[in-house]
Parts: sequence; C-alpha cells; structure tokens
Amino acid sequence: MDNLVSLFSYEFFTRAVLAALLAAVSCGVIGTYIVSRRLVFISGGISHASFGGIGLGYFLGVNPLAGAAVYAVLNALGLEYLTRRMNIREDSVIGILWSFGMAVGIIFIYLTPGYVPNLMSYLFGSILTVSAGDLWFLLAVTVVSGLFFLVFYRWIVYMAFDLPYIQTFRLPVGWISYVLMVLMALTIVVNIRVVGIILVISLLTIPQTIANMFTRNFGRMILFSILTGIVASLGGLMLSYYFDIPSGASIIFLLSLFFVLVRGLTALFSGRARGKIPAERKEEDESGKIFIARE
Repeated sequence: MDNLVSLFSYEFFTRAVLAALLAAVSCGVIGTYIVSRRLVFISGGISHASFGGIGLGYFLGVNPLAGAAVYAVLNALGLEYLTRRMNIREDSVIGILWSFGMAVGIIFIYLTPGYVPNLMSYLFGSILTVSAGDLWFLLAVTVVSGLFFLVFYRWIVYMAFDLPYIQTFRLPVGWISYVLMVLMALTIVVNIRVVGIILVISLLTIPQTIANMFTRNFGRMILFSILTGIVASLGGLMLSYYFDIPSGASIIFLLSLFFVLVRGLTALFSGRARGKIPAERKEEDESGKIFIARE
C-alpha cells in the first residue's frame, strides 16, 4: 500500500490518474450518445481514420495528436455531409474513410525521414506518457462536451432516441448533429493516449452498455457510464502496476470483465424472478365459463 501511495509523488503517475478520470468523464458523456444513437461503427471508423492525421503530423513535423484531431474532425464532418447530402450509404462511407485513413498514415510515416516512431503507443495507448499538454487538451474537450450536453440536453435526447420525431418540428438539429460529430472525433483523439486507436471504441461503448442494463434514462446512463469508466480506469492502472502489463489493455480487460459479470448476474436474477411467477393455464368450470388458473 505504501508503494502505491508513493507513486503519486511521481508526476507521470499523477498525470496518468488525471487522464484516466477525464477519459472516463469524456467517454461517458459522448459514448452515451453514440450507444443510444447506434453510432458505434461510426466511432470506430473515425478512430481508425485518425491514424492518417498521426502520419501527416510526423511527416510535417507537428504534434501527431494535433494532426489526428484535424484529420478526425474533417473525416467526421465529411461523413456527416456525405450521408446527409450525397445519399451515400453510411457503412460504405465509413469503410472507405477507415481504410483510406490507415493507408495515409502508413504512407506518410514511411516517407518521414529519420527515425520511425513507435506506433504501439498510438495503436494501443500509453497512459503513463501523457504530457501536460495532452492533459489540458483532454480537459478542454471534456468541459466543452459537458457544457454542450447541459445546454442542449433535451434536443440531444430526442436526437439519440427519436430523430424523426424532432425533425417534424423543423428545428435546426442539423448543426447540432455536426457539432456532436466534431465532439465525437475530438473525444476519440484525446483518448488515444489513454487506450489507443484500436481500443478507444471499447471505452465509448462498454460502460454505456453496462449502464443500459440498469436504466433507460439518458442522464442516468451518462452518470453510470462515468462511474463505471472511473472504476475500470483506476482499476486498470492498478492492474498494470502490479502485473507490469500495458495500462490501456488492462483498462479494457477490466471493463470487459465487468460487462460479463454484470450480464451474467442480471441474467441469473431475472431468471430467478421469472421462476417465481406462477404458471397460468386455462380451465373451464361447471357452468362452461373459462377462467385462468395459477399453479
């Protein structure tokens, strides 16, 4: 225990804990909208397409995450525009942007002169290498996302669960949809350092799926998702410390374990509850009237 407390004397570990907390909050907010709106495949496409921005960033000599942010936002806006205006199938656009972004990233990293960087930290995350700049970027995206959801909460709820209904009122929901796509792209990029491009989709979906087992209320889903993400993120950090394994993979492993346990327990208790309900059968009395008898 003393060894664990002493870790907080190291700045890199303190930054890692703060990044884990902010990641849980940012993904809890945006991820609830993604799961409710069934945009999981879109978020996966944007996360993988952002690799193109990382490659461009290395090639141009700028911060790779800044390049990934710009590239991811452009991809998100392009995806929203093509599916809305050009009448192109959403899954086709996602597949094209996904593969194109990965190809662009590989090409420009290969063309970058000098030392080829270690891409594992971007693909699978490296929370212990989070810098102060990364932390401020993550904080800014988290605050902006939270404020936007507070101000436009009712509209976002309608868009998540019943978009055709709110469109009948001819409200300007189009620009809100574009802003949400931008926030989704930025949330994905700022969490690349935490769990990586490949695993970030899990942080955007598993806590929300667990929360959805207990509630259908959008606000409660956000709250439960954040709490689940915090427990899994901090627990994953502890697992990585004690077993000397990658932090990002530890966080996602713990989240997946939570999901299996919660799903199994809910299935067990719901099965027992159904077993307590008396079976019904139709019977006929002496007068010929049919009534329902319970065993």
